[in-house]
Amino acid sequence: MGHGGEGSFDEAVGDRHGRSSADAHGDGDARSDGNGPWAPAAGAGRHGRTGVDRGTVRLRVAASVGVRSDDPPRYAPEWLRLREPADAAARARDLLDPLRIRLANLPGRADGLVVHDVGCGTGSMGRWLAPLLDGAQHWVLHDRDPYLLHFAAVAAPRTAADGSRVTVETRRGDLARLTPDALSGAALVTASALLDVLTTEEVGTLAAACATAGCPALLTLSVAGRVDLTPAHPLDAEITEAFNAHQRRTGMLGPDAVDAAAEAFAGHGATVRAHPSPWRLGPGEAELTAQWLRGWVGAAVEQRPALRERADRYLDERLAACAAGELRVVVHHTDLLALCRPTGGAP
Repeated sequence: MGHGGEGSFDEAVGDRHGRSSADAHGDGDARSDGNGPWAPAAGAGRHGRTGVDRGTVRLRVAASVGVRSDDPPRYAPEWLRLREPADAAARARDLLDPLRIRLANLPGRADGLVVHDVGCGTGSMGRWLAPLLDGAQHWVLHDRDPYLLHFAAVAAPRTAADGSRVTVETRRGDLARLTPDALSGAALVTASALLDVLTTEEVGTLAAACATAGCPALLTLSVAGRVDLTPAHPLDAEITEAFNAHQRRTGMLGPDAVDAAAEAFAGHGATVRAHPSPWRLGPGEAELTAQWLRGWVGAAVEQRPALRERADRYLDERLAACAAGELRVVVHHTDLLALCRPTGGAP
């Protein structure tokens, strides 16, 4: 899972870069509080919803992006569910006020704000953000995995912060080819755990598309390349270094992603703000911590096989400490808000 993010581009393009669901970078696209849409109610279907307002969900396939109908799912919904509370707690709310100011200055639309969630996974970004914004919203959910898209649509929030209506549609496609035309009329582009699994070229394409469309981008939970474990262990630094190298394989930006994105957006005249968004994992997050540890150490060993024997012992010790409630982990991420210059004369 990329950096460990949730249903971000982790899920959308992770497989194309050779990632597996065990490749956690430490966070992931998990969003929301993990309850509600994840906990089936009595009589509910497998997605945990009854009486869904089908009129608010439009399913469509983006035929222009060349998706094969037999593309397999990319990431396990169980991992995304597990990380959702940590993601929701980590995201930088300090970036919301400048975003709200920009959105408030946009011309009104009959269907409200149009928000494109890139690499939406199970839709946790929408579950976190839509209830924090005022006004009617229409979310366009992009991912390559049809199962995750269906889940995201069914579990999407239906009301904004002020009670206005929230509607959704889904688009299946290769998100690396997102174009300005696809963002026509967009008020905002969002993504979670996305940037670190992209290349410099792909980040440039995303920035150019947002700049041409004149819409801001809120890109959360990108790995920062730093992990703090308490108590400390002599192998911590070596595992971290190997993991970071794994993140950068095949041209992916990994821990360099936020700097690269900030430069790309600024090059198009955008005002860019970054804010820390660390996962803080303690005894209450033991299940997530254990899964993250396995993915983190596993990626390090995949990158440097000579670590295997020592890393196996290290992992056993860390998992034992986690089970005993004695381990605390801070996985550092960064959120980025890029306020692109509006088009059409908006302020």
